[in-house]
Amino acid sequence: MYNPITLRFATNGLLLIISLTIVFHFTVLLGIVPFELVWGGRLRTHSQMLSFEAASIAINLAMLAVVAIHSGVLKIRVNRKVIRVALWAMFILFLLNTVGNLLSENQAEKMVFTPVTFLLSVFSLRLAVSKKAQVSY
Repeated sequence: MYNPITLRFATNGLLLIISLTIVFHFTVLLGIVPFELVWGGRLRTHSQMLSFEAASIAINLAMLAVVAIHSGVLKIRVNRKVIRVALWAMFILFLLNTVGNLLSENQAEKMVFTPVTFLLSVFSLRLAVSKKAQVSY
């Protein structure tokens, strides 16, 4: 069956966007980007920001590893079922994040990150349903 989103495109899109997301969250941690722009504008204190941003970076690094293992970029042997479950979890997480961004109190977050998280959910779904485990690099 023809799929307009190739496995390679979805993989590269996930690797790129998740990597840029990690960089973005580090700019929040460093105070370059105000923390009022993230987490729906609901963070009130610096200590809240540190906790939430540290968790976000850790989760994004784990997701980056999942995609890199799935694609063969990262040569670590992990049970294929574990990777597939992780990809489905990423799909659900990104879909819920899309809804959260739509409900954000911050217009910039709503306008910029809603399409990004939706795209991430589509890419994650593409990898989760793929029969092929790796992209040829």
